[in-house]
Amino acid sequence: MSNDVLLSQGNEKAKQIRNLFTNIAPYYDLLNHLFSINIDKRWRRFTAQKLVDVLNKPQARALDVCCGTADLSLELGKHAPTIGVDFCHQMLVIGKKKVKNHPIVLLEADALNLPFADKSFEAISCAFGLRNLADFNLGLKEFYRIIKPGGRVAILEFSQPVIPIFRELFLFYFNNILPLIGGAISGSSVAYSYLPASVAKFPDQKGLVKMMENVGYKNVNYFNLTGGIAALHLGDKA
Repeated sequence: MSNDVLLSQGNEKAKQIRNLFTNIAPYYDLLNHLFSINIDKRWRRFTAQKLVDVLNKPQARALDVCCGTADLSLELGKHAPTIGVDFCHQMLVIGKKKVKNHPIVLLEADALNLPFADKSFEAISCAFGLRNLADFNLGLKEFYRIIKPGGRVAILEFSQPVIPIFRELFLFYFNNILPLIGGAISGSSVAYSYLPASVAKFPDQKGLVKMMENVGYKNVNYFNLTGGIAALHLGDKA
């Protein structure tokens, strides 16, 4: 497959994802907290805590990629000046209201072509965004490019539940109940059918570890959150 075809496919997926999130932006926070019973807030706090040691370095800065409405940016901003980037303008409009009076700047940018120099940040986070990129591997490479040596990248994503009975119950809810409720509230059945489909195509916990190691990340490890509904992967740059 030629590079031109890959680029065309990537642009088409980006356009579809941007339109999808634009349509659900007014309901995004409500549905995130509703579907997770507010556990998603705990996941973001845990992610920020795992970056505290690198953010305590002098003049440290954090970058939150695919920041959406800036919930994780707010957690990072408690520890260091933070830049949040997303390619969905409507999400950033909501996020900018939330980060007012915080040491946080939100910018519209493409996660596969970030407007920052090499080795710019001590910490980079990406919560529930990596699976939406046209190329997961290119996203990990772009994060690696702009993280400083000694810095850390944190990937928070939906993953594969690890407890057998719980896994079956959750997958039934995730694939059948969640799209119905999400579609009814947001008016976009496509968006909440896309969610379980995108998770099914994303690497599991060990698969993402291997991808990160192949890019060059060191000390890669992960934490299963709420039985593996989500997983936090951490990787350092030597």
